[in-house]
Amino acid sequence: MKRSAGILCPIFSLPSPYGIGTLGKKAYEFIDFLKASKQTYWQILPIGVTGFGDSPYQTFSVYAGNPYFIDLDLLKDEGLLTQDDIDTNITTKDLGPIDYATLYKERFKVLKIAADNYLDSGAYGFKEYSEKEDWLDDHALFMALKDHLGGGSFIDWPKEYRLKDEEAIKMIRPKLEKEMTYYMVYQYFFYTQYMALKDYANKNGIKIIGDIPIYCALDSVDVWSDPNEFQLDEDLRPIEVAGCPPDGFAADGQLWGNPLFDWDYMKEDDYRFWIKRIRYQLRFVDVLRIDHFRGFESYYAIPVQDEDARNGRWRKGPGIAFFNKLKEEIPDAQLIAEDLGFLTDEVIQMVKDSGYPGMKVIEFAFDSRDTGSGYLPHTYDHNCVAYTGTHDNDTIEGWYKTCFIDDRKFADAYIDIDHTKPINWQMIRVVISSVADIAIIPIGDYLGLGHKARINTPSTIGHNWTWRLDRDLIDDKDLIAKIKNMTCLYGRD
Repeated sequence: MKRSAGILCPIFSLPSPYGIGTLGKKAYEFIDFLKASKQTYWQILPIGVTGFGDSPYQTFSVYAGNPYFIDLDLLKDEGLLTQDDIDTNITTKDLGPIDYATLYKERFKVLKIAADNYLDSGAYGFKEYSEKEDWLDDHALFMALKDHLGGGSFIDWPKEYRLKDEEAIKMIRPKLEKEMTYYMVYQYFFYTQYMALKDYANKNGIKIIGDIPIYCALDSVDVWSDPNEFQLDEDLRPIEVAGCPPDGFAADGQLWGNPLFDWDYMKEDDYRFWIKRIRYQLRFVDVLRIDHFRGFESYYAIPVQDEDARNGRWRKGPGIAFFNKLKEEIPDAQLIAEDLGFLTDEVIQMVKDSGYPGMKVIEFAFDSRDTGSGYLPHTYDHNCVAYTGTHDNDTIEGWYKTCFIDDRKFADAYIDIDHTKPINWQMIRVVISSVADIAIIPIGDYLGLGHKARINTPSTIGHNWTWRLDRDLIDDKDLIAKIKNMTCLYGRD
């Protein structure tokens, strides 16, 4: 990868008049902002349908796009909605934090109006799309059946539906047909809007870095439709679940609750599930970050009944054999290995053998207990992606104000911090000037925002994934010039 730079900003964090960032006008303006700032990459988060907790890393499908991202004004421009349709049904019209509860209640009402108008028009595009996407029928069936049964997890459905009994599904399908069609049309709307946006980005020299979670949510069509890919009992319930062991960031570890993959079965099947999944995601992005890369070497398995991650155990994953198969099947895939956290020698070797660039986070560099940190810029090699922080970190401003005093002293000494100047730009300069082939800066850090702009705090629920920009960046000529000048100064244009 050539020496370049980019900005991390989730789609949901973009401004919009209807409560959440979308694939509409403000997304196009963000691309214009990136181009004017001499950026090469726009890094986003996973784009799937979010479920409980609203996390983009816990989705109902590894294929379906998030209907909340469908832009209502674009649908209006197509004649599928009127402004009255929107105003009558949508109350979330501010630029504040995302209110997912209200979105859930309101957004599908107006999307159904658009879907009805689209279907009544007799347009052909949806039919062609639905015939090509072999995952779409199962997704629509799963979501419609979930609605029919009250919205709960499929694990709690009546046995005949939970186990996808053929006769039971055949009997219920006619009752679900209309709702299934709606869910299919939502995906068509998402697909057409997203691909038009990606085309605009690429034509303007902007590449999209996407993100693929390693695990599937337990309550997902993937587990329901393909249970053999997972370690489940005869009732499709996991015996152990995914997470991370206790560390300096979480004393009880992290209990994610995802079902674990049956890697032996996957190997026998030539990793069909994973290769199909990655190939599909590469239709939407130019570069794909694989989350929790270390989980392919060994993964942490926690007894399903436990309330924290303390009693988990490490079990061997597929290792480099999977990535060798992936390269054989998709030789031109551009991937980034999310290799953050505690890494064993085996994990480090797997990352090296894969050839994929790993990640370096400057906030991790100044742990005063570990002066040999591999996150210190003087230890970087070229084949990596350097960040001030990721979606899981506080902003630079928030981190600097709350980190341990010895960590702050270490950072002050290493960077030679000038306390008369903004700390965010001094940290950004260290990342941009490093030898890392790619440098990615979260938009909150460029804006010098504090803790309120943090996107996610791991192991917590309730206030994550809600932060949004409250201003139009394309009009901020001073910010554009500052980002552009630093990008060009260090040869990343």
